[in-house]
Amino acid sequence: MHSFDFSFLKLGVFDVLDVLLVAFIVYQLYNLIRGTIAANIFIGFMTIYLLYMVVDALHMKLLTGILKRFADVGIIAIIIVFQQEVRRFLLLVGKNASLQRNKAWWKYFFGKAEDEKNNYARIKPIIDACKSMKQTRTGALIVFAKYYDEQFYQNSCEVLDAKISKRVLESIFQKNSPLHDGAVVIAENKIKSASCILPVTEKADLPAQFGLRHRAGIGVTEANDASAIIVSEETGEISYAKQGRIKMDISFAELEKLLNKDF
Repeated sequence: MHSFDFSFLKLGVFDVLDVLLVAFIVYQLYNLIRGTIAANIFIGFMTIYLLYMVVDALHMKLLTGILKRFADVGIIAIIIVFQQEVRRFLLLVGKNASLQRNKAWWKYFFGKAEDEKNNYARIKPIIDACKSMKQTRTGALIVFAKYYDEQFYQNSCEVLDAKISKRVLESIFQKNSPLHDGAVVIAENKIKSASCILPVTEKADLPAQFGLRHRAGIGVTEANDASAIIVSEETGEISYAKQGRIKMDISFAELEKLLNKDF
């Protein structure tokens, strides 16, 4: 008759506090990578580690020995695999993101009407530029980055740091412009860079008519906390990508709602 030792379940006050703090940190990290490929890798790491804890508690020596090898190199593997995410997390800590978030909540409850008015003023030049480019069938890729990662974007971009305007966006994507081939990245309420070469998605089930512009729009939202507007050069159709998924042929009313939510 086998017996199981469940003494490891005895928890004190500090044990509970320890678990809650770890859970909070894990939750914040997951929010940082949610909607990206890194989220699936993160879930895989957590699953293996939790399985290791269970089999270790049940004294399953063979499986414990195998999983322990993964646990021993876990920190190193996380740093390698999540290099960009770790850098982004440290950047948020350095910028005191929690204080900024508290200010955002304060504005949400006490300055919502003013914020909506200001936000419409911010997105109107973008919508107007999309209307013009749709009519002229000018291909465009506009990325809205929640966090502007200089290492990720500036390696292949022309840095602008310009005010958002309809004419600037139209001039960038105009077919004879030297900056038209690539993406515009908008962050911190500015056009941060243009002519950006972005990673394309590796999804194999996309429609055959999707070119590099659509694939790059999906790819950048898989790898970063960002959304993207894609204007088709062939049809003028406007698409919207977020978290690796894309909405095709959206109306300008839909575009306004999406930008109000994400930008």
